Amino acid sequence: MGIDLSAPMLARARARAAEEGVPNAEFEQGDVQVHPLPAAGFDVAVSRFGVMFYADPVAAFGNVARALRPDGRLAFVCLAELAGTDLGEILAATAEHLPTPTGPDGTGPTSFADPARVRRVLGDAGFGNVTCTRVEADQRWGRDAADATAFLSAWGPVRYHLGLVDPDTAAKAVAALGSAVRRFEHPDGVRTRGTAWLVTAARGA
Repeated sequence: MGIDLSAPMLARARARAAEEGVPNAEFEQGDVQVHPLPAAGFDVAVSRFGVMFYADPVAAFGNVARALRPDGRLAFVCLAELAGTDLGEILAATAEHLPTPTGPDGTGPTSFADPARVRRVLGDAGFGNVTCTRVEADQRWGRDAADATAFLSAWGPVRYHLGLVDPDTAAKAVAALGSAVRRFEHPDGVRTRGTAWLVTAARGA
């Protein structure tokens, strides 16, 4: 079962499942933090960059823990600290015009960049045996710099902060983003080296 807040993403997931002949997949629209998941109904919970924006992460992961069978497993990937990374370099180009994507209270796309916070949140939510492994992979952001700039400008955290400033400042931020993106443009598209934490845990361990 797949759960997401985004109806377009769920529509795409249903189409992909049909295209790939996966008959046992179902998809529901909802907020994992409060969604009425069946108690002890799953063996494993998996997320790819979908856990960083919970308003109450302990409540959200607690809801996931209740939905797992005893010794059920959790695995997710989340953004690592942006400083010193390719994506960090790109986003830093907008700093003169926009607030940083992650707020001073730890919310935002890098809310789980600190493994100590990950362990604390998951422990409070009922998980144990928490491991955080740094992983890297190539990322492709678009066909060319213009395509990648448009994509990154529409990314939720960036789009949100663009909406906080006047149109002229927003245009300058997008232009700065585009200049930074061009440094990663290759004949086959815009590519960066992505970094993340691979987090695993077990319910009640």
